[in-house]
Amino acid sequence: MYSFNGEFRQRPVQSLRGASRNEKKESLIQRAQEERRKREENRLQIASATKIQSVFRGYKARKALWATVRAEFDGRFQSKGSQSVVDAATLQWCVPKLCLFFREDLDSQRLISLCQCVIKQKDDYLNSLQPKSIYLQMSSLLSVVVRYLNSIADSNAPIAIPMRMLEIFLSPSTYSSVHPGQGMDTHKLLSRLLRSLVNAGYFRCLRKLLSSRVPPSLEESAVPPTPVAESIFDLIMSPVSFAVSMSDKLFRQDILRKVTSSFLCEQYSEQIALFLLPAMAYGKYPFPFVELIQSLIQGTTVTSKHSSTDVEMASSSASALFHNNTVDVSSSGFEDTPWLLASVLTLANKELGNLNASTCAMYLKLLQRLLQQLPSVGYSPLVSGDISDSEEEMEEVHETGFMSLKSVRLECLRLIDSEAHLKCIYNCLMNLPASDYIESLVSIAYCLLVHQKMAMHKIRLLYVLAFNPPFMRNLWEMCCTVSVSAVTGSSTPLLNMLANGVPMSRDNIERIVPLLTTFCCLFNHSLLTLHDGDFYGDSDVSGSSMPFSLDEVVLMCQSLRDTCLGIIELAHPDSRVAISNDYREALKKTGALGNTSSSEDSPEHTKQWAYLFKVTSTLVRQLHSRDSRRPFCPPGHWLSSHVNIRTDRPSQIYSAQNAIFARRDFGTLSALTKANMDTDSPPLANRDVRNLVILTELPFVVSFFDRVKILQNLIIVDKQEHQGDLTNFGIGPFISINIRRNFIYEDAFEKLSPENEPNLKKKMRVSLLNAAGLDEAGIDGGGIFREFLSELLKTGFDPNRGFFKYTADRTLYPNPEAGLIVDNFTSHYYFLGRMLGKALMENLLVEIPFASFFLSKILSPSNANLDIHHLQSLDPLIYKNLLFLKHYDGDVSDLGLDFTVVNSEFGDTKVEELKPGGRNIQVTHANKIEYIHLMADYRINKQIRPHCNAFRRGMNDVIQLEWLQMFNSGELQVLISGASVPIDLLDLRQNTKYSGEYSDTHPVIETFWTVVNEFTDQQKRQLLKFVTSCSRPPLLGFKDLFPAFCIHSAGSEVDRLPTASTCMNLLKLPAFQDAHTMKSKLLYAIESGAGFELS
Repeated sequence: MYSFNGEFRQRPVQSLRGASRNEKKESLIQRAQEERRKREENRLQIASATKIQSVFRGYKARKALWATVRAEFDGRFQSKGSQSVVDAATLQWCVPKLCLFFREDLDSQRLISLCQCVIKQKDDYLNSLQPKSIYLQMSSLLSVVVRYLNSIADSNAPIAIPMRMLEIFLSPSTYSSVHPGQGMDTHKLLSRLLRSLVNAGYFRCLRKLLSSRVPPSLEESAVPPTPVAESIFDLIMSPVSFAVSMSDKLFRQDILRKVTSSFLCEQYSEQIALFLLPAMAYGKYPFPFVELIQSLIQGTTVTSKHSSTDVEMASSSASALFHNNTVDVSSSGFEDTPWLLASVLTLANKELGNLNASTCAMYLKLLQRLLQQLPSVGYSPLVSGDISDSEEEMEEVHETGFMSLKSVRLECLRLIDSEAHLKCIYNCLMNLPASDYIESLVSIAYCLLVHQKMAMHKIRLLYVLAFNPPFMRNLWEMCCTVSVSAVTGSSTPLLNMLANGVPMSRDNIERIVPLLTTFCCLFNHSLLTLHDGDFYGDSDVSGSSMPFSLDEVVLMCQSLRDTCLGIIELAHPDSRVAISNDYREALKKTGALGNTSSSEDSPEHTKQWAYLFKVTSTLVRQLHSRDSRRPFCPPGHWLSSHVNIRTDRPSQIYSAQNAIFARRDFGTLSALTKANMDTDSPPLANRDVRNLVILTELPFVVSFFDRVKILQNLIIVDKQEHQGDLTNFGIGPFISINIRRNFIYEDAFEKLSPENEPNLKKKMRVSLLNAAGLDEAGIDGGGIFREFLSELLKTGFDPNRGFFKYTADRTLYPNPEAGLIVDNFTSHYYFLGRMLGKALMENLLVEIPFASFFLSKILSPSNANLDIHHLQSLDPLIYKNLLFLKHYDGDVSDLGLDFTVVNSEFGDTKVEELKPGGRNIQVTHANKIEYIHLMADYRINKQIRPHCNAFRRGMNDVIQLEWLQMFNSGELQVLISGASVPIDLLDLRQNTKYSGEYSDTHPVIETFWTVVNEFTDQQKRQLLKFVTSCSRPPLLGFKDLFPAFCIHSAGSEVDRLPTASTCMNLLKLPAFQDAHTMKSKLLYAIESGAGFELS
């Protein structure tokens, strides 16, 4: 500040009296700060006022200038306008003046009049311009025309003259006679004009005109519905065609990106969906699809705001899978959206057939990126439980344009499944090395699996990949070789890290999870339709779809088994030995341990792990099922040394087992124990949760004998709940029935029906009546019941009774004709299921051989249908004939087959259709696969479905089927009938008790064991049955026989026969003095076949 007293600077005011002693330091500082704030506020007010005044003065000056120029324009143009023709010099002066003052609300008529004159005098006008001013005047005038069209698009004002201006002055022929100057030709001039117009909103203006001035179409058509629509389409496509003809690559990409961002990226209007897109794809202008791919592939992908949470998660996984395709976000002028994906797919559907293999691979890379925007409407397999966004919610949010996200999604899936895309994939698979396309195909397949329910059965693209052996081999090799490098130079395969339960960084997770998920889904689907001949290499037919040899499958089984166990470890990190923080930091520095994902992962990532675990464990179970039916792995291959479930210690998995021991969605600790939270029992320990997941998903990694112990522990807890601890002393709930020995099945079916005895888990006491109607001697301490149950099951499953029949290899399965024997046949199967469940619950072995496919149906979740591979155990001849039909090279129609099956019911033949109208459908080469599967499904599923459903319900009423699902069909047969192994006399002797005067060293006992050792295996089994009522040894050895095998002294009367009390597993043996007498008496007793009458 300058003063007027001759001094250029104010002197500071100094107080000579010093600071006030009454003012405190804090208040002094506060007062100084307040004064400083007021000075700053005053300065800002002055600066703001100055700026406002400057802006207003500028506006006022410009307004005055515009008014002056407008008056000059009117004076000169109107005086010339009265003449018939306005000369070129006047136009040359008027055009820049109009561009200077033009306002849409004031000068629209001036613009129309000027445009009319320019159109009439276009050649003279252009030739009169200086070469340097041609571009300036034309770009300014055309920009004003675009502004004017944009302002009147929503009104009824005429647009013919402005549209004609754009048509004429954006045509290369208009400038053919013009000399634009040195270093500039007509093409460069027009490209500069187009670039300036496009940057000024040229395509945005045309979109607005298209939506406002073109009426909605009734149906999809490439033919313009009105002349205006044709003009707008020409104005859209002519710059595109011109740009493609130019050698300037940057200009071409700029035009294509602007067209894309204006018309293809945003939500469609009805005019775009029904007219513009079809016209671009099939109209008179060939759309430059290859150039569009090149332009978009160099663009960027930005996560669209339309994507749901599941889409975002799948997109991050797919994009992080391969780092080579990452591009700079800042260079893009538009976002990837679901509508851009639909537009590219629509254009590709016509052009893909004309592309070479390398261009197809480039298109797949683009599709890999754009598919991340595929909207997920109401479904995602990554969602376990409630779906967060229903279809109605998504439509309510996004149903603002003609095409909703739901309709875009359906259209995208339809186009991806088109013949053109399949040819594109075939083109790549047949003509390019795998490295050029496998990354893109894996990412595309993973995206489709995430978004589409039952994707493997609905999208042909996926099962084309699944049945391509080279692709599957390359995919598995990629899963095994993708690795992470450490600073030491060593690399560790991510699959090994996953199998060992080592936490990984988020980047590494997103590299391995999509790969492994895709492989497991595809291979699992191909295995379902792969016959044993192809899988095991027995078939001589060329072109097998089995991509791996058996040796490779064995190694794959081990790797996938360990992967599933590693995922379980990652889900429960507290179950491992903790790594100290110092050691963890050291591992991070060496690169061996990245920024690991914590146990508190987001719900989306938990769902991602859950989906991977689901498909991987499904594949492992299917491979194990093949190995169980026909072994190809070495013994003990499925057992894991990393799994150690202690069966000799108490565990929470045995308590409240009905609520816990069942397969449920994979998740965190709280999710797995949700059912347990509703009870009063304590929460499961982390170790128990891990063991529970293993037993429900991968039980075969635990040894058979350990699983038998677990089953017995579960049964013991269940029996204590229903029978109590005092039942053996005659106290507590029990079932008491009288059964006639000669009518054992009829009496049991009546007295043990659900109406009479709803709870068969109670202890049961049986009194048998002989043929004379008298009670048989003996008090049931458990032995009479065991004999009754054994005889009842043998009678009920006897094929002569009609409920079961033999297969070719003498195994039992439900008789399909049982409904002709009795009316309520399902109640008999329900009853037999309950009785077999009771035998398993009481640990009673019964020698009944069941067909393996029937046992598999019992163990299948929810009585799921079995595939054709199980038909061999039912009818090997039909199975052989169907495989012959599959590989038959001749004319199938000559065989005279149709879609019917002929059944013989007690001598009468009955024809049933395999599908509606099957009598009139001939089996041909085209439908023979359908016939094969329908025939197999009829034989092993449809024909005996009510029988198996009733049998399963009956078994489940007594023993939880979820417990039995720890075993395969062969192991279940062992649980029912025992193992066909020789009786181990040494084990029996070591676990035998003695009473009376006997001991292990007594002479009579020594003679007894000497005689028994000379018995044949059949005689040993008869002795065991005589004492225990069962001819087979306990599964876990005689140490688990309860009560223990016991020999009691029956006195010195050598004329008596040995007797037994099976309720106590007690052999009453007289003191025979010599081995000959001992042997003869024993054989007579055990071969007599009497019940309890003998004693």
